[in-house]
Amino acid sequence: MIELSNLEKRFGDNVVLKDINVAMSEGSVTALVGPSGGGKSTLLRCINLLEIPTSGTVRIGDEALSFRPGVKVATRDIQRLRRQTGMVFQNFQLFPHCTAIGNVMEGLVTVLKWPADKARARALSLLEKVGMAHKADAWPATLSGGQQQRVAIARALAPSPRVLLCDEPTSALDPELAQEVVDVLGQLAVEGTTMVMATHDLRLASKVAREVVFLEAGVVVEKGPVDTVFRNPQHQRTKRFIATLRQEQEEAGSGI
Repeated sequence: MIELSNLEKRFGDNVVLKDINVAMSEGSVTALVGPSGGGKSTLLRCINLLEIPTSGTVRIGDEALSFRPGVKVATRDIQRLRRQTGMVFQNFQLFPHCTAIGNVMEGLVTVLKWPADKARARALSLLEKVGMAHKADAWPATLSGGQQQRVAIARALAPSPRVLLCDEPTSALDPELAQEVVDVLGQLAVEGTTMVMATHDLRLASKVAREVVFLEAGVVVEKGPVDTVFRNPQHQRTKRFIATLRQEQEEAGSGI
């Protein structure tokens, strides 16, 4: 479903991702975990080409693109692969001038050229799915952070992407509001939605993910089933990171 082969990302002389080789199957949920600056968000953004890899290959379903230093990739090819994905950002990124339903409809009407009535029906069904139908006509400024993130998830799902990418979807929320988002993503996982998420939230990763990829300094240190990596990691660096993160979240009242 998703395959990253020999992926490298450089910013000038700084190598942010080094020889990443990861495969994620359809219907799976993969959590990217690791210390800040380890490359989680960059890897996520390389999957949908918000960041263009320096070298390597990105494959989503039947669409694949290869990259080489100094070789520009055509915009139409980037767009073709990007359309396979939906993106949920850390800070929601809702359009402030649109209502909740307007946010979900916007891409369908503007980009995909759907008729407004068809887009509205699709948007309303997705708001229902994330528990936000009762706030369809509310403005983002009147919604809590958890509510805004649920609307953002509905917006990302609107064009029926093959994979949902989530960049720290709960990190801007307090534990109670974060639980709303964890519950929604958990239900999507049960329904078989393919997801890749960069997160520091062990509760989110433990409840929703099937596989974990631990990144540090742009390198995949360890990967495997969530129970194995979180409860019996094979590398000392993974053990230290998981122990530290668990302690921090227990102290914050949101431990697993």
